[in-house]
Amino acid sequence: MSTAATTVTVAVTGMTCGCCANSVSKEVGKIDGVTGVDIDLASGRVSVDSSTAVELDAIAAAVDKAGYRLAE
Repeated sequence: MSTAATTVTVAVTGMTCGCCANSVSKEVGKIDGVTGVDIDLASGRVSVDSSTAVELDAIAAAVDKAGYRLAE
């Protein structure tokens, strides 16, 4: 079984401030295996570092719980 670290970058719509970024970071950080979340507000990009592969559906659900959406 591979335990290689992975990074997934997604685009999130609607984030406009530090509070937005903190909400998304907090929810995404709760996903099992996530070791770090880096948010670039200017581009709307969220990079998720994890110790194992993380399903895009799990990231989308966490972003949704924070009140935002993945960009199409």
